[in-house]
Formats: sequence, C-alpha cells, structure tokens
Amino acid sequence: MSFGLPSVKVKPENVCNIQPQEGPFGVPNPMIAGIGSNKPQIAVSHPLEISERNYHLNMEKMNMAMLRNTQGLHAPLKLSMEMKFANKIGRLPFLPSSNLQSDVLTGRYLDIGFEDILNTRDLCEVAGQPHAVVERSLGIL
Repeated sequence: MSFGLPSVKVKPENVCNIQPQEGPFGVPNPMIAGIGSNKPQIAVSHPLEISERNYHLNMEKMNMAMLRNTQGLHAPLKLSMEMKFANKIGRLPFLPSSNLQSDVLTGRYLDIGFEDILNTRDLCEVAGQPHAVVERSLGIL
C-alpha cells in the first residue's frame, strides 16, 4: 500500500561516465578548458549530492501527495494555484525580491540556510543603475 507517495530512497537520475577532454599528457588542460569546466561532465562526487540538490522539490511532491490523500484533490490544487500566483509577482529588475509569500506557502521561512546568510544585499557587488537595468531587460539597450 503506497498511497501514491514518492519514494524516499535516493535514486541517481543521470549516472553517466563521460571522460573529460585530455591534453597531450593524459590530463585535462586547464588553460583551454578552464578549471571548473570538467565538473559538470564528471559523474556526481557523492551519492547524496543529487538528493540534496532536489530536496525541496522532493519535499513538495511528498507534501502534495499527503495533502491529496488526507484532504482530497482540492487542497493540493489550491496550494499549487497560490504558489503559481506568488511566483508571478513581479518587481522592477533592479529591486531585490524577498519571495516572502512563496516562502510562507512552502514553509521555508522557518529554515535558516546558507542563502539567508551569505546571499544578502549588503554583500552584493553589482548594484547597477536602475534606468540601465530596466532598459536592458526591455531590450532597448
């Protein structure tokens, strides 16, 4: 009896062993390919890396399945509609968005992560001129 819940067991999605381009001595040339260019081509370094990358998506799927099984089809539909509307809220490109409404709907406002500490506006080096940023987003520049 599965109740339609997604599996909690970690399953690798894309496991492929692609060899990076090697130079004349059998090692990749960082002057041509760059230092970090081979990371996406190499398989994951740890089995939990894919699971951690998709943690919030997996939790959302499990919560939606649990809502559907306990309250019926209307609860996940209503919540997904509210999430869609919360993600559609737009601001001017130079104004930062806190995404508070979507964080409240998903429950992420209770979590403190790296993005809350290391990704603040105070540490941002690129502010940009408001008129130039808007004109670039509209395709005028």
